[in-house]
Amino acid sequence: MTSHIAVGRRRLPIWLIPLLWTLALGLWGLPRQHSVWRDEAATWQVAERSVPEIWHMLSHVDAVHGLYYLLMHGLFEAFGPSTTTLRLPSVLAMAVAAACVTVIGDRLAGPRAGLGAGLALGLLPAAQFYLQEGRPYALVAAGAAISTLLLVTLLEDRCHALRWAAYGGTVLLCGLLNWLSLMILPAHAATLVWTRAGRGPWTRWAVASAAATTGVLPLILFSRGQSDQVSWIPPLTWHMMIGPAVLLAIGGLGALLDRPPAGHLSTAAVGLPLLAVPQLTLIGLSLVQPLFLDRYVLFSMLGLALLIGTALGTLVRVAAPRFPRASRWILPVVAATALVALLPQTLAKRSPASRVDDVLSVAADVQRLKQTGDAVLFVPAARRDTALVSPADFTGLRDIALRDSPEDSGTLKGVEAGPDRIRAAMLAERRILLVTDAVEVARPVSAQRDRVKASVLKEYFTAVTDEQVRGRRVTVYERRPR
Repeated sequence: MTSHIAVGRRRLPIWLIPLLWTLALGLWGLPRQHSVWRDEAATWQVAERSVPEIWHMLSHVDAVHGLYYLLMHGLFEAFGPSTTTLRLPSVLAMAVAAACVTVIGDRLAGPRAGLGAGLALGLLPAAQFYLQEGRPYALVAAGAAISTLLLVTLLEDRCHALRWAAYGGTVLLCGLLNWLSLMILPAHAATLVWTRAGRGPWTRWAVASAAATTGVLPLILFSRGQSDQVSWIPPLTWHMMIGPAVLLAIGGLGALLDRPPAGHLSTAAVGLPLLAVPQLTLIGLSLVQPLFLDRYVLFSMLGLALLIGTALGTLVRVAAPRFPRASRWILPVVAATALVALLPQTLAKRSPASRVDDVLSVAADVQRLKQTGDAVLFVPAARRDTALVSPADFTGLRDIALRDSPEDSGTLKGVEAGPDRIRAAMLAERRILLVTDAVEVARPVSAQRDRVKASVLKEYFTAVTDEQVRGRRVTVYERRPR
């Protein structure tokens, strides 16, 4: 049963508080001063393509995010492209995740633990970051929360075929959003082991899990052929494991405070595997191929929130006999204190500086600096995302390096001409605008085409204007007198 709170003569479900809390945190500063960074720009520009163009692109690149792109295409069609349309799905998804965590904590450890878990999720730094991100990771977290709630319900109550089907369908949907989310299955298996589940639950879980995995398998196999997309991820180092170690230490402490009888379903039995197994599995996978990015296991924060909620619930329960009135204030005081303590970081995550760059700010500079007849170049070619997200700002500029558009080539950045053709096209221009990365985030030029661009600009052109803003840079070059 779900606990309720009294509001006048009405009784509202307790999960409503974390849902509204997380929703408020997500809507707070949602536009980030009308900034969009490079990962979100990929979502934006793909969402504005037609469905056939999206399918064409997925056959070449980014198949792993195909379902998400189609979803965002539908939302852009219905509500128009904007930072709100881009990010609101993540806000709503994380609010749903907070509600589910609350219900799980309430059922396993009481209303105070559930409420603490739901409030904690919205305040976790990782959740705060992806809460306002136009990418699929918050949606995956919501699906993981729903599937975990379904598993808890099935282990507590009688097994219902429809609920197991819903469990398998939710895991399948998460896998189609990002197949690395299937790491939730070994986490749930660990919960079954911990609680000494019988043959019936194990059999039904295995069938549901196998069906979900089978449904995702074609995507896994196909996307493995596009593995160059993650070739930029650095190899795993000891330094990269400090964060997971800290999280596991905090979660382990929370689990120690929840000491249920052997085989008993508890927040420790659910939360600790949900936190630890995806983190450790991703570390193991990264020893074979570098894949260690915190966003791939964002859903593991659900486990951390559950364990934090358990610790708070235990604190309230211990204090209640001696301080019955004061104990009622422990949870709101802790939540308020955490909010104040995290305020600098919370504000930072809602500023454009929280991301490596801003696609829209440099587009405004291009609009201001361009003149009739100017050409434009992008180094690297991926910085063409600025023009794809803000095409109106580039009206009148000729993209002299581009051979095949992103839509025609089925790529994110288009296909550029060969180095010799780019060189010849540049030498025919009087003024060229170069859109690239700001100095502090720029990587060394490596592609042959980009080396030719840099060489011709250095030898034949003079920089007359140079603007850098939020990780991006636009430089105006004029041809030197012959």
